[in-house]
Amino acid sequence: MDNRVKLRIMGLSYSQLQSGAYALILAQVDGPYRIPVVIGAAEAQSIAIKMEGITPPRPVTHDLFTSFAHAFGVKLKEVFIYKFEDGIFSSELTFTDGERTVVLDSRTSDAIAIAIRTKSPIYTTQAILDETGFLLEGETADENRPEQAEEDASEPRVENYAVEELERMLERLIEQENYEEAARIKQLIDKKSNK
Repeated sequence: MDNRVKLRIMGLSYSQLQSGAYALILAQVDGPYRIPVVIGAAEAQSIAIKMEGITPPRPVTHDLFTSFAHAFGVKLKEVFIYKFEDGIFSSELTFTDGERTVVLDSRTSDAIAIAIRTKSPIYTTQAILDETGFLLEGETADENRPEQAEEDASEPRVENYAVEELERMLERLIEQENYEEAARIKQLIDKKSNK
């Protein structure tokens, strides 16, 4: 248990490696490492909906699953990314109803989509972090970032969103006539595009 590392959802970006796929970026809570998890478009959309606080007119599958579990008094205790093999992450969901605890195997994308809805913690092993983790430019492994540990794992900072996500957000803000926030998002897009 003590070699487990807590993660938070940092953001999503379009995958440069696989057409039609997205990279879900998970960040180490008490450190600078990031883990990219390649996920499909449907799962990326489900995660993005929750990250951006959008309520769809009808529940998506992950919302339905969460509502079903809640209706029967079942709680997701945690998500554990326990294996990385052949480029694929494997995860477990640990559920409890107060009396029993059940561990179920899951695709990592589905596990994260459910965890973001239930505000459940996400963990991995130090070995997986060492094998798959990377540092953002300008960061070192020695940097300690306690302010990041305090951030809500389900609320990534808008500054970490990919340009494509920021552009979609900008369109929505303009439609809502929220021009002040739209101007701030436009500045972020310009800053990221000029790098």
